[in-house]
Amino acid sequence: MPEISIIIVNWNGKHFLETCLEALRQQTFRDFESILVDNGSADGSIEYVRDQFPEIRVMPLDSNVGFAAANNAGYAQCSGALIVLLNNDTEAHPSWLEEIHKASTKFLSASSFACKMMYFDDRARLDNCGFGLTSAGLTMDLGRDQLDGPAWSEPRKVFGACGGAAVYRRKMLEDVGLFDPDFFMTYEDVDLSFRGQLRGHECVFVAQAVVYHHYRATMAKYPAKQTFFSQRNIELVYLKNMPFSLILRSLPQRLLYELGGAVYFSKKGVGTAYFKAKVEVLKILPSILKKRRSLQTGRKISSSHLLSIMVRENWLSEKLKKLCSAWRDPSRRAVRNAHLPS
Repeated sequence: MPEISIIIVNWNGKHFLETCLEALRQQTFRDFESILVDNGSADGSIEYVRDQFPEIRVMPLDSNVGFAAANNAGYAQCSGALIVLLNNDTEAHPSWLEEIHKASTKFLSASSFACKMMYFDDRARLDNCGFGLTSAGLTMDLGRDQLDGPAWSEPRKVFGACGGAAVYRRKMLEDVGLFDPDFFMTYEDVDLSFRGQLRGHECVFVAQAVVYHHYRATMAKYPAKQTFFSQRNIELVYLKNMPFSLILRSLPQRLLYELGGAVYFSKKGVGTAYFKAKVEVLKILPSILKKRRSLQTGRKISSSHLLSIMVRENWLSEKLKKLCSAWRDPSRRAVRNAHLPS
């Protein structure tokens, strides 16, 4: 049985696969298996991988079931003690898996690990080093757009790992499950990390486990769809997982954020998708509350402990600064930096 199982979800991403899969061939740690779950691609991805990378196990799905459900399907075929998720639009450093394995033996109390994700085309700059969560249920990508340096060279506890390069111990997934398929795409990793934290599972950032990432290479092509799912799913995370006392505590800030989001997305031309997302939340609210009851009943940490591991700095002003920056500068980089859901 391999020590590590890697799941790669692919949807019409043949143009990324050579770089992604060749990097796995170069890994210094070799006790792993790789499963490519194909979400009904029509670009020849399946045939390409079977021909050029026969060591990769291909799991074809009939249609695009979304990132969440596809990873769940791959997990059902995994046998490793460590389950690693990897985006198809990445290139892993040769020592990536070796550093993950080292961390898993060093930080025995940690149940998940966040990798250091760098921009593919700007390899001195950080995409993210895991994420933090505010008391209002908003994510903050740690290190985003900063130059790599001493501040990000040591391990640290973080709230969760970005699903583009995330590591979970099997024991954690057996306890909390993998992704909620209702999310389809985006924020499924935040929801999973939140469920893990509620059950007492800690996450550690592994500074030497480096992956280079084409930031939003797929989602950027579908801005309305991306807005709909991100703005629907951010509500699902909040309503499912946040203890009621913290909802009351953060309600004014949350409402201010929602108002800013309505203005921002309307300005960007995807206001209809934004409002459709919020209406959809109301439609599925009964099922959200049912899941919430189960999660809150099974939670093992107190609200005060949860608050102590959340982002404490003035995150609201930072969000507003990014929003204003995007408003003034229409360039892709400014919009990326100001993206509200993070």
